[in-house]
Amino acid sequence: MKVIRDDLTLAESDQTIVIEGNHYFPPESIKKEYFQKSDKHTTCPWKGQASYYHIVIGDGVEPDAAWYYPEPNAKAKQIKNYVAFYKGVKES
Repeated sequence: MKVIRDDLTLAESDQTIVIEGNHYFPPESIKKEYFQKSDKHTTCPWKGQASYYHIVIGDGVEPDAAWYYPEPNAKAKQIKNYVAFYKGVKES
């Protein structure tokens, strides 16, 4: 599975975990140079509090386009720090 934006591969792994239709990529599979931490946080009742990344490519910024759970609830512990992407970011 790959995540591509502007012809650049942002993440690639055959070890993704699919939850609620979203592929969560292992943290070591993302190209960190394209990610900038966001101040945004949301809460999922069963996964816990999500943190977000902006995707930054050149001068372009896609705000809050990826998210992860740094301290997920026990039921979601398998996705700790795994990164998922909004549907606008192409997965293949």
